[in-house]
Amino acid sequence: LRHLVFLMTCAVTCHSHEIPAIANNNVPIKSYWKKKIKSASKFRDNREETMMMVTSLSLDLIPKPKSSILLPVPESSKDGCIRCAVVGSGGILSNSKMGKEIDSHDYVFRVNGAVTRGYEEDVGNRTSVYVHTAFSLYASILTLKQYGFHNIPKDEDIKYVMIPEGLRDFEWIQGLLQGKEANGSFKGERPLKYFNGNFNESRFYVLHPDFLRYIRNRFMPSKQMQGNYWAMYRPTNGAFALFLAIHTCDVVDVYGFITEDHHKYSNYYYEKLKKTSVIFFINHDYGLEIKTWKELHDSGIIRLFQRH
Repeated sequence: LRHLVFLMTCAVTCHSHEIPAIANNNVPIKSYWKKKIKSASKFRDNREETMMMVTSLSLDLIPKPKSSILLPVPESSKDGCIRCAVVGSGGILSNSKMGKEIDSHDYVFRVNGAVTRGYEEDVGNRTSVYVHTAFSLYASILTLKQYGFHNIPKDEDIKYVMIPEGLRDFEWIQGLLQGKEANGSFKGERPLKYFNGNFNESRFYVLHPDFLRYIRNRFMPSKQMQGNYWAMYRPTNGAFALFLAIHTCDVVDVYGFITEDHHKYSNYYYEKLKKTSVIFFINHDYGLEIKTWKELHDSGIIRLFQRH
């Protein structure tokens, strides 16, 4: 599976095997961000200099992974395959009783507000890889306390994978890896406190910008990229987590992701008393994600949990 997706989607000129998924302190990333910052910040004085300085400092702090492999093949695997579950927060999981099945995988990916306490029967309780942005981590803890989400997952040997979507993420990374308060958008916040003593930089990863761009342009080329608000569009955190799993695992089962019949379910599985509907925000293309997940499922690349 880790190679099948390339064969199905890449043109002859696509060098996808050469695109790194994980970033660390190397020069090519700085060159990429320097070009990106320069093209996106002409309208504000000193913004280019500020972004380049923060980005450069943050990248210098990111340690080089001891291994290029995010998840090793489990010793229990008889066929050498890695089996992963990717769990979103969709209401389709409410009363699904899929928790045991989810936890039976070699590794479990979760994103954003990964609420499990009290919902184990439906979503399981294991987390092997937690994918997030600075904002999603911060906002989830702030807004989901009523659902029992007081801390991000802290399973033994968990891998924390960060999506660097902008300047505030690099400000967060700098504060996190220096053990200090963050500047800018999160000024006064100590990122380290959100890990409750479970942070280990050897298990902290940052997705490479080339990987993010590759996923957006190759798999998620939304029509919104042609409109006036093109700069706002990007795939969801769940989408990046799913494609990271596809590029890491041999078997990928997906739960709690948006489907065509999403209107039948609440927005989130943890909404028991007050149920809300999915809002199609302009910064994401949920219609495209519905179509993409179905196509990946029908092609046998993933197994998408659906209820009919």
